[in-house]
Amino acid sequence: MATLSSSRQKALLRKYARNLKFLMMVASICLIVYSLPKQAKFSYEIEKGRIWNQKDLLSPYNFAILKTPQEIQNDRKNALASITPIYQLNPNVGKQQIDGFKTDLEIKWHNAGINDSQKEEYILAGYNLLKEIYDKGVLSPNPKYQQNQQSYSITILEKNIATDKNTADLYTRETAFAYCSQVLGQHADIDKTFLLGLLQNSIQSNVIYDDKLTSRLETEVLENLSLTRGMVQKGEVIIAKGSVVNDEVYQKLESYKKAFEDNARTNGNPRLVLMGQFLLVSIAIALLMIFLYLFRRDIYDDNRLVSLILLVVTAMLFTLSMAIKFQLPFNLYFIPYCIVPIIIRILFDTRLALNIHLLVVLIAGFFVPNSFEFAFFEITAGMVSIYSIKNMIRREQFLISALIITFTYFVSFLSISLIREGSLVNIDWMDFLPFVVSVLLTLLAYPLIYWFEKIFAITSDITLIELTNTNAPLLREMAFTAPGTFQHSLQVANLAENAIYTIGGNALLVRAGALYHDIGKMENPLFFVENQNSGFNPHDKLPYEESAQIIIRHVYKGIEMAQKANIPEVVINFIRTHHGNTRVDYFYQSFLKNFPEKIIDENTFRYPGPIPFTKETGVLMLADSVEAASRSLKEPDEKSISNLVDRIVKYKLDQNQLKDSNITLKDIETIKAIFKRMLMSIYHVRIDY
Repeated sequence: MATLSSSRQKALLRKYARNLKFLMMVASICLIVYSLPKQAKFSYEIEKGRIWNQKDLLSPYNFAILKTPQEIQNDRKNALASITPIYQLNPNVGKQQIDGFKTDLEIKWHNAGINDSQKEEYILAGYNLLKEIYDKGVLSPNPKYQQNQQSYSITILEKNIATDKNTADLYTRETAFAYCSQVLGQHADIDKTFLLGLLQNSIQSNVIYDDKLTSRLETEVLENLSLTRGMVQKGEVIIAKGSVVNDEVYQKLESYKKAFEDNARTNGNPRLVLMGQFLLVSIAIALLMIFLYLFRRDIYDDNRLVSLILLVVTAMLFTLSMAIKFQLPFNLYFIPYCIVPIIIRILFDTRLALNIHLLVVLIAGFFVPNSFEFAFFEITAGMVSIYSIKNMIRREQFLISALIITFTYFVSFLSISLIREGSLVNIDWMDFLPFVVSVLLTLLAYPLIYWFEKIFAITSDITLIELTNTNAPLLREMAFTAPGTFQHSLQVANLAENAIYTIGGNALLVRAGALYHDIGKMENPLFFVENQNSGFNPHDKLPYEESAQIIIRHVYKGIEMAQKANIPEVVINFIRTHHGNTRVDYFYQSFLKNFPEKIIDENTFRYPGPIPFTKETGVLMLADSVEAASRSLKEPDEKSISNLVDRIVKYKLDQNQLKDSNITLKDIETIKAIFKRMLMSIYHVRIDY
C-alpha cells in the first residue's frame, strides 16, 4: 500500500509539473503579446541603394509624399528666417526720461559751476537731443536675430498699429550717446562733459522686444508648414522591378509605409492582428520548448530552469516592445540585446544560448523598423558574444567580450552604411553611439547572473572559477590539514579536466568536483594512506569492518562539510558519486582472508552510492581510482602504468559503475590514452617512439 501511495504522489507531481510548465509558457506568450504594438506589419523591406527585386509596386490608394527630415528642417529654418521680430513702442519712456533729465539738471546745476544765464540753453539742447532720439526710437537689439548681420528688419507696434522698419533706422543706447556727443561737440559754449553725463542716464530703450507675440507668430508659421510634397495617385507605379531605390523612391516607399500603417490602424481588425501576434509568439516559444525537450531534457524537466529561461526571454521582448509602443525618445539599438545570449551561455550552454538569441531576434525583427538591418546587427553580435565566452575561465573575459562585440557592431555599421550611402563622407558617426551604449549595458549581465544564481539555485562558470581557487576556505583548510589528500585532488583534477575537455563536457565543473571530492578526509586525515608519512598506520589496531566504515565515512562527511560551506549541489554530486557503490576491497578481502568462517553483510564494506550519472562524474571516478592506484606502483614504467589504467577502467565497467554516465566506448579508449600519457609524464617515464 505504501508503495502504491508513493507512486500516486509521484504521478501527481509529474502531472502538476507538466501543467505548471504549460501555464508558464502561456503566461510568457500572453505578456509578450500584450506588450507588442498592435499594428499591421508593412510587407516590404526598404533600404537605399538596393535593387528592387519584387514585382512592380503599384499604389493601392492616393497618398501624400512625406518630406524628408532634412527638407522639413530646411523649411522650418526658412520659415523662421522670414519672420520679423515684433517690438512694442512705449511712448511713455521718452516723456519720463525727458522729465527726469530736467529734474536731474536742476539738482546738479548749482554744483556745476556754470553761469546761470546759460541754464535755459542747456535745458533746450538736452531736450532737443532727447526728443529727436526718442522720436526716432531707441532699440535694444536681440542677439537671436542679430547674429552675423548688423541690421535686420523688425515690426514695431504702436497702439496695435504695425510699422515695418530696419534696425539701422533706429538708435541703440550706444549709438544714441555717440550722436549726442557728436552734436554737443559742435557747441563750443556748452560744457560737453556735464551735459553728456546727464543725457547718458536719460537714454533708455523705448522700442521693447515682445517675446510672447513673436513666439506665437513663429509657432503659427511652423504649424502651418506642410509636411508633404506632392501626391502619388492610386494605380501609379511607386517603383518598378529592377529599379534602384534612390533617395526619391526611398521617400515614396517610406510615405507608402506610413500611409499603409495609418490605414491598417484605422481600417484593420485589431482582433486579427492580436491573433497573428499570438500565433507568431506561440510558434517561437513552442520551438524553444521542443529544443529543450529534444536536446536538453534535463532543463526541460526542471520547471525552475524553464521559468528562468522564459523570464529572460520575456523581459527582453517586453523591454523592446515598450520602447516601440510608447515611442521612447531614444534609438532602439540602445537596448542591450546581447545580454540574453551571455546570460544563457554562462548559466547553461552555447547551443541553448544561440537558439534562444535567434528566436528573440526573429520575434523582435518583426516589429522593429528596418528588420533586415536589425536582425543582421543583433544576430552577428549575439553569435560573437557567445563565441567570445565559450570557455569562461577568467573574469576579464567579460570585458574582452564587450570589446569584440563593439568591434563587430562597428564593422556591421560601417558595411551597411557604405552600402546605403556609397560614401564615407555622408556617414553620420553619431549613429554608432547607441551600439556603444548597448555594449556597456551588456556588462549588467555580470550582476544579473549573480542574482539568477541565488534565486534559481544555478551554478555558473563564474561560481566554479571562484570555487577552483585554491585559496577558497575549504581547499586552504585541506592543504594544511590533509596535504597528501590535497595533492591527490590536484592530480585528479588535472587528469579529469584533460579527459573531459577531449571527449566533450564541462571541464571547469570537473575541476571543481575533483578539488572537493575528498574534503571529507579532513575529519580523520591519518586514516588515509596519502597523509601517512611516519610509517604509523592507525588501521593496524582496528577491526576491518570499522576501518572500512571510517573510509566510507569520508563521503558522508564530505557532503556534510560541503553543504555547510554552501558548495553548489552540482559540485556535491561529485562527492556523492566518486566511489559509486563499489566495495572497499582492501579491507573486504582482508576480512575474508582472515575470517573465512564468519558471515558478514557485504554492504558493510560498500559505499552508499549513487553511481555516476553524468559524463563529468564518471570521468572523475576513473581519474580518482587511477591516480590513487598509481601511487602503489613501486617501479612505474610504460607497461605497468598502461596495465594499471586498463585494469582500473575494466573493473569499473565490470561493476556497472559507468552505465548511467553517458560515456561511450570510444570515450573510454580516449580517456585511457590520456590517463596513460599524463601518468607517464608525472612519473617521468621515458616513452619509446
